[in-house]
Amino acid sequence: MSTYHQLVEEQREYYRSGATRDLAKRKEVLLQLKQLFIDNKQAFDDAIYADLHRKSDSISEAGYMVHEIDGLLKNMDVWEKPEKFPLVLPHLKEEEDDVWLVREPLGVVLVISPWNYPLLTAAPFVTAIAAGNTVIVKPAELAPHFSHLFASLINAKFDKRLLVVVEGAVPETTELLKEKFDHIFYTGNPAVGKIIMAAAAKHLTPVTLELGGKNPVYVDADADLEDAAKKIVGVKIQNCGQICLNVDHILTDTNTKPKLLEAIKKELVKLEPLKTNPVYPRIIHEKHFDRLSNLLSKTKGRLYYKSSEESERADKFIAPHLLEIDFDDAFMTEEVGDSFFPYTFKISLFQIFGPILVVLTIESFDKALDYIKHSEKPLGAYIFTTDPEKVALFSYYQTR
Repeated sequence: MSTYHQLVEEQREYYRSGATRDLAKRKEVLLQLKQLFIDNKQAFDDAIYADLHRKSDSISEAGYMVHEIDGLLKNMDVWEKPEKFPLVLPHLKEEEDDVWLVREPLGVVLVISPWNYPLLTAAPFVTAIAAGNTVIVKPAELAPHFSHLFASLINAKFDKRLLVVVEGAVPETTELLKEKFDHIFYTGNPAVGKIIMAAAAKHLTPVTLELGGKNPVYVDADADLEDAAKKIVGVKIQNCGQICLNVDHILTDTNTKPKLLEAIKKELVKLEPLKTNPVYPRIIHEKHFDRLSNLLSKTKGRLYYKSSEESERADKFIAPHLLEIDFDDAFMTEEVGDSFFPYTFKISLFQIFGPILVVLTIESFDKALDYIKHSEKPLGAYIFTTDPEKVALFSYYQTR
């Protein structure tokens, strides 16, 4: 940890030397990275399976990186060219003055990626390299097989003044954040996002955050419930619910709820037996297993369905649960009030982030829209309805 300052300063001097500015050399680095991901695709797939028990059939993260690099290589020549703008200030004269947009790299970039899709969420590092920056990548310690492989491959191949992977946990990340960076990318939860923003503010470092949230899905009375159930369950079991854009809780009215619950149950039953189902991953770590188990022990909700297969901490296995809950349940924890809304809800900033589906009763579409508007803005929000006006209204509020 004591060497982090030296590492950052070495990268800064390397950037200032102009070594990262040559377009041809940047392309060469991207081609080297592309070949690294091609050559080690199986190794990355195996490491991610070892951490998450997730097969690469649906998505190979190494394959995604190859696709990402191809897109960068295709567009770099265009992005590199200055872009001429029309004159907008009255004192400028067309025959004498020009206004150009010239895109420039920022300098030393820090990329902090999470464990749920550990390589895919680290993708900003290749974009930063393509733009002419130097990069330090800090992968999540909760995916140790991936982290070790990623660090060993990258650090053996590239000059650490240009690109380096730093392993570690909270102490290492804390020490890194004491340094001055020129941009920070972070994907993860809001609590850590606040810590990163606070650390960055001391150096006026710009930050890009991609944060999870309690993503609601509203199922209208006119929705195709079989279609809704199939799609909700399909995404909920993907990566065992450990996706930042995953459904967190379902809102529907009293009459629709029993039919929706039964449709979801039918989809869940189709997956059994789950422990031997190759498409069903595991919880990342025992502490996340314990967090979900603790929520299940605290809930006052009614369990509508659970697989007959019992949870197993050693295997980090939790079968899908389907519960009916109220708004003051343990799964919805932080109190948020608003004088314009006639309810007091408890809305957690943290996703359930597991294979647990909770269904809440709400009177109408209008009430659901009010509830979502007065909650913390989610990363994603979803609606099932055949009414285009409701879709338009729902979309309007989610983009503002």
